[in-house]
Amino acid sequence: MNAQILQSLHIPFGDIELEADLVVPDAAWGTVLFAHGSGSSRHSPRNREVAAVLQQAGCATVLADLLTADEERVDVRTGQFRFDTELLGVRVAALVDWAVANPVTAGLRVGLFGASTGAAAALIAADQRPEEVAAVVSRGGRPDLAGDHLTSVLAPTQLIVGQRDHEVIELNRQAMARMKSEVEMVVVPGATHLFEEPGALQTVSELAAQWFIRYLAPRVP
Repeated sequence: MNAQILQSLHIPFGDIELEADLVVPDAAWGTVLFAHGSGSSRHSPRNREVAAVLQQAGCATVLADLLTADEERVDVRTGQFRFDTELLGVRVAALVDWAVANPVTAGLRVGLFGASTGAAAALIAADQRPEEVAAVVSRGGRPDLAGDHLTSVLAPTQLIVGQRDHEVIELNRQAMARMKSEVEMVVVPGATHLFEEPGALQTVSELAAQWFIRYLAPRVP
């Protein structure tokens, strides 16, 4: 599939800019914004693998750094930002606003894919942009860190967890119990937190693609 690739994109947010990579396949039917986990970035190989599957399915993807380079340096030393899900959620919401207004992605329905603490940021953004965010997928996420936002998220949400990631499974169950939107949890057999086992991340990618096709792709009469 041919794709248009715009690299080193700089998305304005207040007095800073967020660096992002945008890929738009031919005849794209939706846009998925990635919210990375603690200590991660747009270069995350796992999220890039998922994004590649979504692109092959016909979905535009935006992988953005939620922290600036200066903030990353501070976070490496102090961990100051990685669990600040409110801050990260506001920035994901800003990415949603950008995607809705950007001429290349305008008109495409928006989904969010969050990993680890990025799942909480994605859900916070979904709560803050209920009319724009059509679906959310969490990979090995910490949706519990979205706190009271969970009760007001409207977007259909899929929680993907590894069978051997026992603590995160329980935290996902607790978050799921608080949510009022359509939500399902899928347990990937034999997988641990990072889905490093053979075939595990491919399973995550296929599940996410199916979820986004279901909720982002235009309905055929």
